[in-house]
Amino acid sequence: MSAATQTTPGTLVVLRHGQSTWNELNLFTGWHDVPLSTKGEAEADAAGRTLRDAGLRFDVVFTSLLSRAIETNRRALATLGQGDVPIHTDWRLNERHYGALQGLDKKETTRLHGAEQTKIWRRSFDVPPPAVDRTSPEHPANDPRYAHIDGALLPATECLRDVVARVMPFWRELLVPRITAGDNVLVVAHGNSLRALAMHLETISADDIAEMNIPTGVPRMYRFHVPTVEDRAQYELRVANVAYLGDAAAIAAATNAVASQAGT
Repeated sequence: MSAATQTTPGTLVVLRHGQSTWNELNLFTGWHDVPLSTKGEAEADAAGRTLRDAGLRFDVVFTSLLSRAIETNRRALATLGQGDVPIHTDWRLNERHYGALQGLDKKETTRLHGAEQTKIWRRSFDVPPPAVDRTSPEHPANDPRYAHIDGALLPATECLRDVVARVMPFWRELLVPRITAGDNVLVVAHGNSLRALAMHLETISADDIAEMNIPTGVPRMYRFHVPTVEDRAQYELRVANVAYLGDAAAIAAATNAVASQAGT
């Protein structure tokens, strides 16, 4: 059914990947590609059960190019019993690039640089960590997966504002047309790319987004108002309601765990 005749928009579910091995070690991960931990695998499977119990079915799925998101999606869809859904990867859903912090222990970084500076690097909207050199293995220009992307777009470090700048075109170009046409869409990505999307969808300010912590492996569902003609022309979808799916107490505990990772 085309967007011209569809009256009810589809549903968007976003899912942060399950715990990775570097999450488990409490290291800044960013664009560094690491697998899921054993706990992360269990979280991905549990997310699939949560989606199944909610009666959700998807028309299309988008993930980042990073293995922890791709594997979370694979496991969740297998548990959901929908392994045949079309899947698209997009670098714009990648985690925020943490620059020279990638691979460093979060609490040790706090000890060395102080809680205030570490929180600024982790949570401020517009202050990036120190950049990596272009010759560094941590620079995506040295990863063949990004060879098809204009080198000028590949980050040596990012703040959340930079992530918003790449996520918003993805939202307008790929998600809005599908949701407006009535498709149910799953996005499996990362804490900061999903925070960037939440800023727009939930009208969260640059100051308030610092306090948003997205737990691993917990689906978050958005439902939308029926868009007006003007909304469609401006790529606007307005959120009717948004909520995590699953046990409220467990979700609260997981969210608090994310907030305390750096000891700040």
